[in-house]
Amino acid sequence: MTRPMTMAEKILAAHAGLDEVVPGQLIECDLDLVLANDVTAPIAIKTVRQITDKVFDPERVLLVPDHYVPNKDIKSAEQAKIVRDFAREQGVTHFYEVGCMGVEHALLPEQGVVGAGDLIIGADSHTCTYGALGAFSTGVGSTDAGVGMATGKAWFKVPSTILFKINGKLNPGVTGKDIILHIIGMIGVDGALYQAMEFTGDVIANLPMDERLSISNMAIEAGGKAGLIEVDDVTRTYLDGRVERPYTEYRSDPDAEYAQVIEIDGADIVPTVAFPHLPSNTRPVAEARHVKIDQAVIGSCTNGRLDDMRQAAEVLKGRKVHPDVRCIIIPATQKVYRQCMEEGLMDIFLEANCAVSTPTCGPCLGGYMGILAAGERAIATTNRNFVGRMGAPTSEIYLSSPAVAAASAVLGHIGLPEDLD
Repeated sequence: MTRPMTMAEKILAAHAGLDEVVPGQLIECDLDLVLANDVTAPIAIKTVRQITDKVFDPERVLLVPDHYVPNKDIKSAEQAKIVRDFAREQGVTHFYEVGCMGVEHALLPEQGVVGAGDLIIGADSHTCTYGALGAFSTGVGSTDAGVGMATGKAWFKVPSTILFKINGKLNPGVTGKDIILHIIGMIGVDGALYQAMEFTGDVIANLPMDERLSISNMAIEAGGKAGLIEVDDVTRTYLDGRVERPYTEYRSDPDAEYAQVIEIDGADIVPTVAFPHLPSNTRPVAEARHVKIDQAVIGSCTNGRLDDMRQAAEVLKGRKVHPDVRCIIIPATQKVYRQCMEEGLMDIFLEANCAVSTPTCGPCLGGYMGILAAGERAIATTNRNFVGRMGAPTSEIYLSSPAVAAASAVLGHIGLPEDLD
């Protein structure tokens, strides 16, 4: 009889060909998918060439140029060309060119590439996003991704799991972004260091998939190795008819052993903003109204999905961005962009004097499409607000939900949608 296991342990055990695993155990696993982007893939490709002539499976290697694409400058064009040429040479089926691509962690779930029960590594720290679909997915270095592309295998140290039980009822206006900012504020940026984070409870069960993806996306901002949500009817509705391969549901045993169980009352979570220069430096939005802003960015792999666009549009409809603020809207994928057009959201954004970009990571990592000058402040629906993350080292980034970012863009300072009434 095997020991009771967590969801993370079960997925890792299955991919290692073992009946059971324990936290701290070193195991070699077969990988379902290996991901890299235009920044990280060139190093991974170099590693592949040192090992072999062919990737382990051209249908399981994912290449998504999204960070500096459409190309920002000559160097970024050269990076993208390396990825493009390698994809063609290797017959990689999941290579997404400009016009088809999107921000990777929004694009791959949308396209049905990722399924429940998958084991995924990606040369991007926010690969943990796919935990919302019931997968174990985690970010790795480019060299590790290269080895994975060449061999289809990777070594793991089995992480222990922290269980977050979030029950009760959320306050009006509270989103998945507020939930994960609340949690990171509670435990700190290293509060789940090399541990799996599992999210459960009534609040999670009632969240749509876009909100769940935002939560899992930011598990890494608490140091988490993965951010998992058990498969339920919401997940199945999202996956069925979309995901291209059969998927497997794993759930934690009722008597599984957790490193820690943290219970949160949904009523205690309010619209939240993370002050510079850490995602854990959180305060209620209501306590941040004194902060004037120069820019608002609504997009990214955290909050660039259709629900996020709708939340922003609901606030911006019939209003204008403050004359002292630049508001940049970045739909995360071409499909989201088109849906924004079909639903009239683009008209709302343009009427409000927002700038709308083609899908790209853009300013999130200080790439382009909204770099901050010295001393400027931005509110952003992105995931990190480290020193210099979005531009000059003396600039400041405040993290929030799309509705709060949109309201702040209109107000000229951080605020809530109800402040506009």
